[in-house]
Amino acid sequence: MKKLLIILFTPIIMASAYSQKPPSVVSSVDLNRYKGLWYEIARLPFFFERKLKCTSATYTLREDGRITVLNKGNYLTDPKKSTSSQGVAWIPDKNSPAKLKVQFFWPFSGDYWILELDKDYRYVLVGDPSHKYLWILAREKKMDEKTYSMLLGKAVENGYDVKSIIRVEQDCD
Repeated sequence: MKKLLIILFTPIIMASAYSQKPPSVVSSVDLNRYKGLWYEIARLPFFFERKLKCTSATYTLREDGRITVLNKGNYLTDPKKSTSSQGVAWIPDKNSPAKLKVQFFWPFSGDYWILELDKDYRYVLVGDPSHKYLWILAREKKMDEKTYSMLLGKAVENGYDVKSIIRVEQDCD
């Protein structure tokens, strides 16, 4: 009986996992305003950042229209030591400027979708269509609780499970 139930329900479970609606993105992004330093306020668990705090991303516009991405962070076990990773981002479809691709290791690239963006470019909610990756970034190292809660709410509205969200320590010099 168990085998029969598993056989019957597996396709339904699999179909529901793949039919999740993709998150909505903002309608426009001014890359000249977006460039610069962003501090990571929170994230869903992410393998490459699992041992880091004081993480940040700096976006620099290139002459070829692409964006250099420089991610930095300090080690939790030894905050005086840091690491960084440089990649490149681009907009594959000019009609969807909030859906970027980011590449740190050739030939692999990932989705970087801007889900919510402050009109003054003070904070941003970034995710991907699989709902596995999510970041809250800000221009300042700290974010007020009202804004943080609002962004978490936007993430939930977009189908993200934020129960395991990690608040990033930004206490490094």
